[in-house]
Amino acid sequence: MMNAKLCFRKTENRYTALLRALENIETDEAAGVIESYEKSLMETDLAIREVKMFVAETVFTSAAEEVHFFKHLKPLFISQFIYCSKVLEIEAAKPNAGQHMLKDYYEAELQQLKNFVDEYSDFYEYYRRKATYLDHKYFVRGQFDFKMSVDAHLYSFDENFTTSHDHLIAQIIANDRLEKYLLQSVYRIEGYFYEKFSDKSPLTWSGSKSGLIELLYALHVMRCFNAGSGDFSETVKFVAKSFNIDPGNIYKTLHEIKNRKTGRTKFLNSLAESLDHHFESIMD
Repeated sequence: MMNAKLCFRKTENRYTALLRALENIETDEAAGVIESYEKSLMETDLAIREVKMFVAETVFTSAAEEVHFFKHLKPLFISQFIYCSKVLEIEAAKPNAGQHMLKDYYEAELQQLKNFVDEYSDFYEYYRRKATYLDHKYFVRGQFDFKMSVDAHLYSFDENFTTSHDHLIAQIIANDRLEKYLLQSVYRIEGYFYEKFSDKSPLTWSGSKSGLIELLYALHVMRCFNAGSGDFSETVKFVAKSFNIDPGNIYKTLHEIKNRKTGRTKFLNSLAESLDHHFESIMD
């Protein structure tokens, strides 16, 4: 038998190894999307089986130790499994009937994620607020309270490796990743529409490239696009195409902005001053 501290260390090390293996699979250019996610699913399943053995050999001496494992460690592995399973399902079943239908397909999947949030809104709030007052019921084995919302499939789980709500945390983590995946898929399709069916934009960015990157990154940090769920590079790509400009190496530009000796927000400061002067002039 092992103590909780050793179990935690072995579990964390196994998760690090899993991430490394998944990264290697993702960077394998020879594999297609479906093949990659099938490999990722098998790799994740193997890791979960090993972690399950760790728990079987562990004696938790307090509720706090058990809560730590089932609230913070186990969901990392299960969320990977859920995510890979769902992406595999989405990609295998997606329609081959044109970009419009494919966009509708991805947006329907996004709606399902929203439906899940609505169904478990109370627990979402508990989790997002980092609350702990119900942890002894949610993340300790055998502490099911049937006055609370409990997963209907609970009894098909291994009672030695399952609490009433650890699976929901895994689902939330997976859903956050799925939302990003689906949004990026929609963005790619919208880019396709713009490229194939739209005329060249009549607008051309006439300011500096660094100014544009500074502006867009400020908006990105403020979560102004899709509530912050979009990828910054996709935002730059779309805006650059709209304004007929080659943004260059955006991450090099960001690095240069970050290390400016004269101030990181030079363009934003100038923008604010110009707007303020403009309003002053028209009010005189």
